[in-house]
Amino acid sequence: MKFTSVFDIIGPVMIGPSSSHTAGAARIGRIARDLFGRQPKWAKIHLYGSFAETYKGHGTDVALVGGLLNYDTFDERIKTAFADAEKAGLDYEFIPETANMEHPNTARLVIGDDEGEMSVVGISIGGGKIEVSEVNGFKLRLTGGMPAILVVHDDRAGCIANVANCLAMHAVNIGHMEVSRIERGLTALMVIEVDQNIEDKILQQISLIPHISKVSKINN
Repeated sequence: MKFTSVFDIIGPVMIGPSSSHTAGAARIGRIARDLFGRQPKWAKIHLYGSFAETYKGHGTDVALVGGLLNYDTFDERIKTAFADAEKAGLDYEFIPETANMEHPNTARLVIGDDEGEMSVVGISIGGGKIEVSEVNGFKLRLTGGMPAILVVHDDRAGCIANVANCLAMHAVNIGHMEVSRIERGLTALMVIEVDQNIEDKILQQISLIPHISKVSKINN
């Protein structure tokens, strides 16, 4: 087995008790918030597998809410996330599910406010690492280990090239890219992992490209 970092072995700096059930859960919540682009007002948190069975005892519940409040894995405020959510006006509900998922540590977060909502499926794969496997019905693979942008666009020729050209103009190197669509010719999703955090001005330029409807980012 190959490790790229000592943290692959001992896990991240975190609030316990479990890297899979606590640190991973916090990262899922935080990435969902990043993709939403703002603090949600409500969250319906569907839990599967071992998340559904042990979420109270292992701190998965407070970690997910802490992530939605933008708390990192090592943030002491995770311990008071429930009280902090009440102060921030974030309503939340945990819904244990019985359906079988591909991975036992899976959560589907449906979050929203008066302007819209978003669905994110996250998996805690161990050692505090996660994968996002679905956003608003689009299948994808996003690790959260690199800065990334998600671009919702019409399924039209030239959209991918125009976004890539915009990034190249700003000397942003693409490390990984994939495209998902629910149905040909309708809406598609670009997931682009890059080597550096993306400035807001670049996102604004991408959002002005024809047939682009929404741009979100995840900083690292």
